[in-house]
Parts: sequence; C-alpha cells; structure tokens
Amino acid sequence: MNDLGYFTAKEFQLKSLSRIVGGHSVIGIAPEGAGKTTTYVLGVLMRLKYTQDEAPKVLILAPNEERITEIVDRFLTVSKNKNLHIMGLKTSGSMEEEIEDLVRGVDIVVATPNRARAVYLKLGLNLNRIQTFIIDDAEEIVKQGMQTTVRELAQSCGKVQYLAFSTVEHEKLHLMIDDFMPYATLVEVEELSEKIIETHELILYKVPNFTTKINLLNLLMRDDDVFDKVVIFVNSRLTAQKISQSLHAKKGEVAILHPLFHDDVGIDNIHDFKQIPECRILVIATEGTNEIDLRGIPFIFHFEIPESGDVFVQHILKTPDNDVIAITFATDIELAKLKKIEQSLGKKIPVIPLPEDLVIYRPSNNIKEKNEVDESQGGAFHIKKESNNKIYNYGSGLKAKMTMKNKKR
Repeated sequence: MNDLGYFTAKEFQLKSLSRIVGGHSVIGIAPEGAGKTTTYVLGVLMRLKYTQDEAPKVLILAPNEERITEIVDRFLTVSKNKNLHIMGLKTSGSMEEEIEDLVRGVDIVVATPNRARAVYLKLGLNLNRIQTFIIDDAEEIVKQGMQTTVRELAQSCGKVQYLAFSTVEHEKLHLMIDDFMPYATLVEVEELSEKIIETHELILYKVPNFTTKINLLNLLMRDDDVFDKVVIFVNSRLTAQKISQSLHAKKGEVAILHPLFHDDVGIDNIHDFKQIPECRILVIATEGTNEIDLRGIPFIFHFEIPESGDVFVQHILKTPDNDVIAITFATDIELAKLKKIEQSLGKKIPVIPLPEDLVIYRPSNNIKEKNEVDESQGGAFHIKKESNNKIYNYGSGLKAKMTMKNKKR
C-alpha cells in the first residue's frame, strides 16, 4: 500500500474496513474519492482464501463496462498475487467464451447485474460458493433500473456477506437492498470542502417523482402574495414548456424565456419579465442559456438539478444587492448530483418537510384509483376547498420569513 502511495487511511476506510474484514454486511455511503473501492478491495483480499475451487467466492456488481475494468485493475494493482483469478464479464456479445473461462475457475467475478444474471441463467455462473456479494456504484445501478436483477442475484446467493456502496442514501437504494440486507451496518462519511462558499438562503425539498414536483410547485405558487416574482430553472426547453402548461396560474402570469414553440407565452429578455407586474413566474431552460441576471428576483427554484454543478452554484451565489431564497426540488435519482454540489459548497442544503396537504403521486395500474386522484392537470393534484386556497404550510417558520422578505421589498 505504501508503494501505491497510500500512507494514511481515509475516514471512510477507518470506519468500515475492520467491519468488512470481520464479515459484517455494510452499507457504505461516501462521496467520490473517499476510498470506497480500495476499502472493499482490501477487505476482500484479506478475507479471501485462495483455493482451486471452480466456483467464484466473490461477486461484484457494477453499472457499466468502464467501471468493471477499473475494479479489476484495482484488484490486480493492490493484490500482486499471481494466484488471484479475477474476471470481468463483458456487457454484451457472445458469452460462450466467458462461460468456458468461468468453468475453469475464478475467485472474483465483476459484472453488470444484467450480464451476471444472463450468464447465471445459462448455468455459467455458479453462485453456490459466493462468500461476499458487493454492489458498487449502487446509485448508478438504481438509476439504470437494475434493482430487480440485483435482488434476484442476491437471493440466489443465500446467506453471505453483503456490501453496498453509494454516494448517497435514499429510499430507492433501500428498496433494492433491504430484503437481503435488513441488519447491515450503515457507515456514512461526509467530505465537504474546507472552503465554505457564501450563498443565498438555500432550501431543499426531497420529492419522489416528477409529477409530485409539479404538484408541489402548484401548491406553493398558489400563494401569489409571497411568490410574486419567481424564476424556475429546468434542464430543457421541452420541460420548460411542460411546466408552463402544468401550472395552475392566471393568464399572463407564466412565461418562458426563449420558448421552444411560437405558440407558448414567452419573452426574450429577463429584464422584460422584471418590468411586467402581472407576469410573476418565468421558466428558464439551462440548456443553451448564457448567464442570467437574477438581480431583483426574490425566489429562485431549481425544479431539476442542472447537469453542470457550476450552473447551479452560479445561480445561488450570494450577491450584496440581492436577498434571495433558492428552493430546490430533488428526486432520489438526483441526490447524487446534489451531493457533489454540496461538497463544492462546503455545506449541506437544509431539507424541510413536504407540506402535509401535498398529494404524492403514486403510479397505479388500477384505472379506478387513477381516476380518483387525477382530477386536474399535472397528474394527481387535487382541487382544494375555497376556504383553504392559500397554502401556509412551508415548514419551520418559512412562511413568516418569506412574508418579511416581501415587506422589505
């Protein structure tokens, strides 16, 4: 390890390696660069007993072929053991040669969940002798929709040591692993930048899906006394069009900056938006958009997390002449990108509870159930009683803070 330049252990390694070597099942949550891969490579090598057994003892699931190659290279670099037989399976193509190599005997198999399952169903991957089952880059595997395949493979292995590694912990991760890792030890490490970037006031809503985001946006935008000038950032012009059509606002209240279609209500300059009193919501697509002058805009929404974290940071940087609340909506899948942004900011974005009367959209195959909840545009948004038309459930005194902001203006 010293020859490779590892002179001191990182925080994640100090917290997790002894547990892995001890045979515990572990859920490891840490950012990129925290040493997750090296940690489980060391753990596996320290536990592995080299034999001439034909069946593999370790199965590692990774999201793509590039990651598979990186994992195999890390094992070979750290091990230097000529008797170590490790094999990375291709993501596509003929698998006959791979099956032949597997039958000759390997210690460690690295594959995507789909490829591992395909080889297993062809009786080419023997899972009866697996001792350690590892999920690498679990958030990316979830993002690609391979959760069911992971569960099937895990259940085929029986009672073994399970290790799952991710940059972020969320509900979809637990839906994938909780069936076979109910008592796993959670090891979580936050590695934030030492330099804290000064930003506007930040708020995060964790939202399960796109339709619920629209429901939440509609819920908040009903309070036009508070949200009288709002900029909403999305990633594409097509999404900007969808958002503008899904908002329950009066005619002329919503506009798109540089709309995709001529029929959409749009403006070509944000300064025009600032000068039109009746227009209170401007939807902006970050794709192909240059730097936006947000001075004088009290509320900024990130309906989607931008592909570039720098764009997000640019929108929320504190300026001396502007008092802003920046509100972010993020699904489980987007939390990994948000985690990287928080690292660069040197601080966490405070999470506030979802409003109690927000309708959470849950896809259903039952047509009757769909009809009962889908009473208006934007999926499952329900029509509120007239007496309860204003929404004040922002959480943690946020309503008062927003109202004071408007009075200052």
